[in-house]
Amino acid sequence: MLKSKIKKMRNTIVKRVYKILFLLASKLPVKKRTIIFESFNGKQYSCNPRAMYEYMIEHFPEYKLIWSVNKTYSKPFDDKGIVYINRLSIKWLFAMARAQYWVINSRLPLWIPKPSHTTYIQTWHGTPLKRLALDMDDVLMPGTNTAQYKKNFVKEASNWDYLISPNRYSSDIFSRAFQFDKKMLETGYPRNDILYHGNNENVINSLKKKLGIPLYKKVILYAPTWRDNKYYEKGRYKFDLDFDLELLEEALADEYVIILRMHYLVAENFDLEKYKGFVFDFSLYEDIRDLYLISDLLITDYSSVFFDFANLQRPMIFFVPDLEDYRDNLRGFYFDFENEAPGPLLKTTDEVIKQIELINTNSKEVASIASFYEKFCYLENGESAKKVIEEIFKKRL
Repeated sequence: MLKSKIKKMRNTIVKRVYKILFLLASKLPVKKRTIIFESFNGKQYSCNPRAMYEYMIEHFPEYKLIWSVNKTYSKPFDDKGIVYINRLSIKWLFAMARAQYWVINSRLPLWIPKPSHTTYIQTWHGTPLKRLALDMDDVLMPGTNTAQYKKNFVKEASNWDYLISPNRYSSDIFSRAFQFDKKMLETGYPRNDILYHGNNENVINSLKKKLGIPLYKKVILYAPTWRDNKYYEKGRYKFDLDFDLELLEEALADEYVIILRMHYLVAENFDLEKYKGFVFDFSLYEDIRDLYLISDLLITDYSSVFFDFANLQRPMIFFVPDLEDYRDNLRGFYFDFENEAPGPLLKTTDEVIKQIELINTNSKEVASIASFYEKFCYLENGESAKKVIEEIFKKRL
């Protein structure tokens, strides 16, 4: 108990010192045409910030582009020779305080005061199925309560100058749930551009070779989300792998491999040694976009990944053994998920296997995605990054 109190006191002091330093640094001259990018709290080189960064590298070389990176996750940046600063270091603090732009896909720590000279572009990271922010009835995450969580979310969102939206459905929700009343860029998601440019045999085979996936095997991507009420501590969530992997291997291994992609907040380290060659854990792989491209089938639950995967118009299965609990007690949904999901909702491994066998013999399964695609993916055409960047940066040249 005493150690916990001392740690909490120390963290409070550090935050206060950092905030003072940040405020002082923000009084220094602005670093014009400098952009700080960050994805999932500095843990990935991925998502909308990556797509925007790569477009700007090619088309706007006059800008200085820097990534904010959690030093534990710096390898992809080192391997690619990408300029970055260790997140929450003193150097990072000064860089953030003086940058003209931030491009970020999740919330920043509340103690960071946005300078008046900084334009904050919040890209967010998904089309919402589950309720967000002010739309949530009860918040069950550790380290907060419902009232505080909503207050903090609104405070953070008030700093955003731009918010990227993938479709009209999301724009309506974001405006209300985040109390966002500044510039909404309804452009489609930049991160999905690659699903149009890279959806060809050469790219897919190249990615399979890179990842060690046999070219002759079909790929199932399993990408579930986290559960608010199952956690070890703040920011580290438990996940129960309810699949019977032995049953899946027995039924599918001749034709398929399975890729696991856990949410970045999930802390589990699954022992998959006995399924070597059949199950691959790519939870720490830099960007899920490559995993979408090589996958013939997506299995998920309530994760927003299915909105992105729908751009490929490939089959999907929803493995939801806790559907009632998640729907009624955790988050709730924005639309009739049980009737409108672009694939069947299943609760057992046996049901999943039977559905995969059905998909193998019935190509009409894809037809169920068509109407879903028209509602949620209609803006996606491979040019979302261009639309966002030209809207924000071209007029500032």
